[in-house]
Amino acid sequence: MWNTIILEPMINALIYIYNLLGGNFGLAILIFTALVRLITLPLTYQQMRGSLVMAEIQQSDKFKKMQEKYKDDRQKLSEEQMKLYREFGYNPFSGCLGLIIQFPIIIGLYQAIIRTMAATPAQLFDLSKHIYDFIPAGLIPLNSQFLWMNLGQPERLSLSFLPFDIPVLTILVVISTYLQTKLTTAATPGDSQTAGMTQMMSLYMPLLLGYFAYTLASGLALYFAASNLLGILQGLLMRWARDRNK
Repeated sequence: MWNTIILEPMINALIYIYNLLGGNFGLAILIFTALVRLITLPLTYQQMRGSLVMAEIQQSDKFKKMQEKYKDDRQKLSEEQMKLYREFGYNPFSGCLGLIIQFPIIIGLYQAIIRTMAATPAQLFDLSKHIYDFIPAGLIPLNSQFLWMNLGQPERLSLSFLPFDIPVLTILVVISTYLQTKLTTAATPGDSQTAGMTQMMSLYMPLLLGYFAYTLASGLALYFAASNLLGILQGLLMRWARDRNK
């Protein structure tokens, strides 16, 4: 079921886009990233909207009075906060949902990239079992070179004047993941039950994706970086539209 629903559609979408772009797999990943962002736009919108609603809640007089009134009774404060969330139609876990749902996409894309980068006869045979009939057989094997990267290998930039290689995409992924998490995950008060989870996600998610970008195929790191930058752009546009309509 995993192959049918996740892996094979991703493999064939990547190869089909690769064919349309004249054999540039890096651009194919970027276009694929934009399509994934478009498909998951309703979820992203809901996540970002939750962040904006939470900001409104925290700025309300009712919320501030509640914080002061129940500052010595955390259980009662939590109960009253949940009531207020329901009044505003806010789900305190909505900020984490978009991050959690990324994992099947990440795993599927990693497997798709590794398989499409097939080089040995055994790998090519395995890939052929996942390709739809309408995909031209002559496209295989794919050209894995994009800019300075081999998309099937971890990314490192070598500069002649430096004694070490620079993991450019890893750095970009860590920074952009942190910014996107801050932008799209609703802020929570320090004494709320969800504050710990929110803080953990904003800290560990950049490190986790950075580790993936550093150790796994650079094609996956390219997807992370492009997806994060598009997510940041979406968040900024939503905030601009909201402020303009006030």
